[in-house]
Amino acid sequence: MAFQGSLAELPLPDILQLVAVSGKTGRFTIKNERDTGEIYLSNGQIVHAVLGAMEGEEAVYELAIWADGDFVFAPSEESVPTTISKSNTSLLMEAARRIDEWKVLSKRVPSTRLVPVFTEDGGGATITLSPAEWGVVRKTDERRSIEDIAHAVGTSAFETAKVVYGLITSGLLALAENLHAIPVEQLETMDDAARRELAERIREETRSLVASHSVPPESEAALDRETANAIQEPGTQQLIDLIRTAEKTVSFARGPNQARSFLDSLAEWVDGESAPGIALAAMDKPEAGKAATGSNDDKE
Repeated sequence: MAFQGSLAELPLPDILQLVAVSGKTGRFTIKNERDTGEIYLSNGQIVHAVLGAMEGEEAVYELAIWADGDFVFAPSEESVPTTISKSNTSLLMEAARRIDEWKVLSKRVPSTRLVPVFTEDGGGATITLSPAEWGVVRKTDERRSIEDIAHAVGTSAFETAKVVYGLITSGLLALAENLHAIPVEQLETMDDAARRELAERIREETRSLVASHSVPPESEAALDRETANAIQEPGTQQLIDLIRTAEKTVSFARGPNQARSFLDSLAEWVDGESAPGIALAAMDKPEAGKAATGSNDDKE
């Protein structure tokens, strides 16, 4: 018999515990407006999870953050790979810890798409590096984003952000903007009406994403301020400033994975794939919007 409900009424960690103690085997399907994830249990133990390209523990941690959406648990004996070996208790405790820890990390690492660069002072400093820090420093070429470095060293973006946070604190690294993830070229082709419409949508989508989460009042004020600027003076730079603010707000409240998903959705809205009301001018522009430190396309 299927078991279903809303995450707004019952958080996913509580649901998982409820089903797990009964020793059931089956699949959770969790959906929100943007994504669909799955968590598999075998005799009450979480053994596999998937969310987009994420599998295993990272998928569970991301799904545990969701404060809205619907879930369905259906008993099933289907064969799935075992990608999780931690106990349910350890998994859910780690998810809660990450949520709290990211709120601290995001004050200095607001986005995992930013590019670590070496500081002038850090070049002559004597710093003892841990193996994890050395791994990040070796992959820091001032072109790779935190997400790129995470992939290169074989860890999650969250764990890499923790290391980068420490290296920023020590004065060795700073973060540079990488506009490659923002569709600057397309923004430049939009007319004023389309830019105003996009600004309104960015604000509303951001509010929707963080509605059930704690957001500092200054973040809400900044979002309203940048939206007003983008509407009153609908230029490309005003939209970029709004996108940065929205991304930081989502990242603080929902974590780096949701912030990345937000930017992916933004690219679709601008391309007109999921925002038919936003029309782009039919004109070609030279390539724009690369990071000052280079794009991900030309990395080694």
